Amino acid sequence: MPLNFPSTWPLEVRQRAGRLTVFDPARRRFVPLTPEEWVRQHLLAYLVNDRGCPLSLTAVEYALTLDGRPFRADLVVHDRRGQPLLAAECKEPGVTVGPAALEQLAVYNRALRARYLLVTNGLEHYCCALDLPRQTHRFLDQLPRYGDL
Repeated sequence: MPLNFPSTWPLEVRQRAGRLTVFDPARRRFVPLTPEEWVRQHLLAYLVNDRGCPLSLTAVEYALTLDGRPFRADLVVHDRRGQPLLAAECKEPGVTVGPAALEQLAVYNRALRARYLLVTNGLEHYCCALDLPRQTHRFLDQLPRYGDL
């Protein structure tokens, strides 16, 4: 399915044991190709190839703990000191991205403390910059390049 990203990058898709898989360069392995994974891999390619995020500082399905409970953020980009800079939540294309998806990511961000949040279903994208000390946010027209985050 075509997605709404500025450019497209070829993903390495293979069939294994009757199932489609896609190579995830962040996890360095093939993973099952679900509709959400399709969005996640395109977002990863966009962040690395278009926005200049270093692959080495980008984690997919990033494990975190909040109030003693385990969670997984779809994608987390770190700054050069290893601190979370951007957290992203991906939904499959048929799922609406709105307040519920942003709230889910905001909950994760209580543990992460990233300065940017991004939610996408591959067709619609919402990105906001956070001012953590003032507890305010502003929506952005597009995600800045890594060096400007």
